[in-house]
Amino acid sequence: MTDDEYDRILKTTAPFDAAEYLDDDETQAGLLSDALASGDLDVITSAFGVVARARGMTELAQKTGLTRSALYAALKEGGNPTLDTVLKVVKALGVQLKVNRAA
Repeated sequence: MTDDEYDRILKTTAPFDAAEYLDDDETQAGLLSDALASGDLDVITSAFGVVARARGMTELAQKTGLTRSALYAALKEGGNPTLDTVLKVVKALGVQLKVNRAA
């Protein structure tokens, strides 16, 4: 593949956004559960960001009292949301965090 062909492909493809495919509460909750089970902060914050975008960041901002930009910054891979932010987002999404004894 030549550099020109590669550049043409990059210009004609759209980035993948999982939020476009999370169209029901059960699927969203499943993603969050799997992310939490991973124990990986980047996976967890990214999953919350995907679900937030699926639900609508503007609506989530209104429900949490946080700005859209603060939510985007906190809920991205590499973000580091405070516990306060996480709890507000959890409440606004209508989900629960559960603790189980580790196996």
